[in-house]
Amino acid sequence: MSRPLAAATSAADKRAALRAGLNSNRIQRLPGAFNPLVATLIQEIGFEGVYVSGAVVSADLALPDIGLTTLSEVTERSRQIARVTDLPVLVDADTGFGEPMNAARTVALLEDAGIAGLHLEDQVNPKRCGHLDGKAVVPTADMVRRVRAAVAARRDPNFVICARTDAAGLEGVDAAIDRARAYADAGADLIFTEALPAAADFEKFRAAVSIPLLANMTEFGKSDLLSARTLEAIGYNAVIYPVSTLRLAMSAAEAGLREIDRTGTQAGLLDRMQHRSRLYELVRYERYAEFDSHIYDFASERGRR
Repeated sequence: MSRPLAAATSAADKRAALRAGLNSNRIQRLPGAFNPLVATLIQEIGFEGVYVSGAVVSADLALPDIGLTTLSEVTERSRQIARVTDLPVLVDADTGFGEPMNAARTVALLEDAGIAGLHLEDQVNPKRCGHLDGKAVVPTADMVRRVRAAVAARRDPNFVICARTDAAGLEGVDAAIDRARAYADAGADLIFTEALPAAADFEKFRAAVSIPLLANMTEFGKSDLLSARTLEAIGYNAVIYPVSTLRLAMSAAEAGLREIDRTGTQAGLLDRMQHRSRLYELVRYERYAEFDSHIYDFASERGRR
């Protein structure tokens, strides 16, 4: 009988899958999940992984993305999401929540939570959203220490350490490339190139950096929205859609609530709602019922012996 209470795939196997995917010839698509139910949907549709965005964790708590969330908050939400999916989960760990020692502890806690990898960024702490102005980056040497601490702290060698650079918009693409190379030399497995404007910039980065690269296709930001096929042709290894599901959900929720406020009823919204039967399908309601029946029958059989 299948187990309904958690993902069937071990954390170690998820990490191996992420690493293998990054080294394959196929781009790994990781939509953002703002809760475990969305992660379940991401897996069902057939994506290669799940992303947990720091901006989304902040927004879900009604906070701006300026480094206000704590390591424990991010870890717990990530644990909840990783528990329900067989896909590898990549987590936005901001600046590592402090100094290099904090980055090391972040790796340890997220590894314990069943996460497949994380990314650390080279912004000054507290950070800002990568597609807003007013950012500042730390010296390259400081970020190198963050990366080295993270690499040294991991116990599973397949746990992916991704280094994000926000330097392109501040110091130029060439400077960001130099930083990326330094982070790779420090042991990063994957480079996240934040807020590159156009395809030509992604191509330049790909030509200059030898390790796997991740692209951020967030809406309403500084980057052109390139398709996964285009990014794969350029040579990128992974792409995230960090806030897409939250933006879709919040837009629909706001429109629906305004109609209820205006009309006094949700009757006109039913065709835009997820049906109860579909929700039960996603949460595997029948499998829980089967599990419960099996345990009850097993206990009854034992009682008759």
